[in-house]
Amino acid sequence: MAQSIHYEIFSRQGAKGVWKMLDVRTERDAALQFAQSLMADEKATGVKVVKETYNEDTGDYLSLKIFEDGHNQVKTAPAQEDVPHALPCFKPDDLYSYHARATMTRLIAEYLSRNKITITELIHRADMLEKLEATGTLYQHAIQKVAVAQASSTTTGVQQIVKSLNELTTQAFNRVYRDQRKGLFPVPSADQFGELAENLSGQDDAAYVFNGALARHLKEAKGWDEKVLMLITIMENAPSQEAARKLILSSVDAILSECLGGAAALQDLMGQKENLGQALNGLVSLFLGKLPDDGGGRGLAALTHRFAADDLPEARTAIASRIIAEFKSNKRLCPDLVEELKTLRTIANRIVMGIGKYLSHEDLIAGFTLRSKRLVAQEALGRYISEAGVEEKIERILFVEENIIGAENKRQLSTYITPVLNSAAFESHFQNPKLPLLQRMQRMAQIQARVRRSGFVDVTREEITAKLDSLAVQMEARGKLFDSIEARSTSPVDKAQALLRLLTGGLLTEGMLSARARELILGYMSKPGFLTGYMAQSQAKGGAAPDTEKLMTDLMETLGKAGITAETGLKSIAA
Repeated sequence: MAQSIHYEIFSRQGAKGVWKMLDVRTERDAALQFAQSLMADEKATGVKVVKETYNEDTGDYLSLKIFEDGHNQVKTAPAQEDVPHALPCFKPDDLYSYHARATMTRLIAEYLSRNKITITELIHRADMLEKLEATGTLYQHAIQKVAVAQASSTTTGVQQIVKSLNELTTQAFNRVYRDQRKGLFPVPSADQFGELAENLSGQDDAAYVFNGALARHLKEAKGWDEKVLMLITIMENAPSQEAARKLILSSVDAILSECLGGAAALQDLMGQKENLGQALNGLVSLFLGKLPDDGGGRGLAALTHRFAADDLPEARTAIASRIIAEFKSNKRLCPDLVEELKTLRTIANRIVMGIGKYLSHEDLIAGFTLRSKRLVAQEALGRYISEAGVEEKIERILFVEENIIGAENKRQLSTYITPVLNSAAFESHFQNPKLPLLQRMQRMAQIQARVRRSGFVDVTREEITAKLDSLAVQMEARGKLFDSIEARSTSPVDKAQALLRLLTGGLLTEGMLSARARELILGYMSKPGFLTGYMAQSQAKGGAAPDTEKLMTDLMETLGKAGITAETGLKSIAA
């Protein structure tokens, strides 16, 4: 796309004077100096410089105002004339700070992604700044967004802040253009950056010049992976001299953190993934210093190696922040809810190993809790539950409970289980005489055991377990299980052991049903001759003389498993 550029200088006389074009220059600095001289010599009450970019392919001009000044351009109340502007930055150097770079990255993320550069590269490269200016609307919209945000928390008007920001960015742009022409930014090879850092050590503008050299060096990178490899190579060649080494490591770390903070760079580094769950697993591997299962380019391998050595703190923090941000995003990890929950658990089990100086436990919990909240919402959980039978509904709800965190999320999830338990369909399913009674009772006890292990709030958990126990009591009463044991023509020892097998085998729910079984067991144990019969039965099985002490120990152990203390058992047992 062929382009030509010139700069038009306009002036205005008086508060209501119209703009008149005074001159046209081909050099940016010359145009700005001329406009500023008009104001300094009081030959105008207002001046502005407009950059005109002509596209020979389309025949159109793109106009961009790059400078404006005037004595009465904006009317300001006398009381406010001395009030400083509420700007995030006050001088060009402020634009190179961490927070300023982070803000600019958010504002022009698409531009950076499209041109495969980071914000640090952009603000040190004259060619990319020229290209950004030529976009016109993107550049001005970014300034306006900052101005609006700042104006909301101050009495300074939006237009006044826009004017100040335009002046500030113009100064910063001009500085880079000027330094580029002067040859301030060298273009060393990868093994020469150490010498450059040593030469720059101690200078006030060391970081500015070094980053300018880095930006020009990285211009040759064909993609993000190659760019990462180039940065790691420079880092590995850092000299031992402390100041020079610190300059290289901090500069490389900052640019790498900007690379890893962008979705486009990460996708290029990690490769295309089937879903967010796979992508997050890859990020977790990288964060932990482990090469992803599907490998990657040389840049990714080098980066992983440096992470494993606990280098590049800013870059690792950027990856940690990206992981947390993805957890908090609305995008599903997997299309299927079951796979989503399994993936969430897998990631959770891995990422906890990385909790420390780069990833806080609180941030991780907050991310998982927010994602869990979205998984228990009606639109996510409703379809998953509705398509299952009543017993499967409970299973699915409990599966979700095991894989989410957050007390409020657990409370929300419990609201799905109560209607199922209270439904006629659930009761009919477990009261169906066509299914074996013991099978139904065991299934009920298994469900109750999972609920008792759950993280539902205490009150809700007790209500659910009590409901399941109540249904189990009804099942036993209709099936007359205990009555059938009582009616057997066998000894109290056999009857007690039959009930013990039910309790220890997980066939009875905790609550009224288990309490009734324990009461019956203690009743059989208090029958005259119980202990003698128990010993005789054990001798018949073993053939040899019984070891009384061992038999009593085994009995007490079995009673303990059934929920009967040794003290209660010994008090109840009859010789």
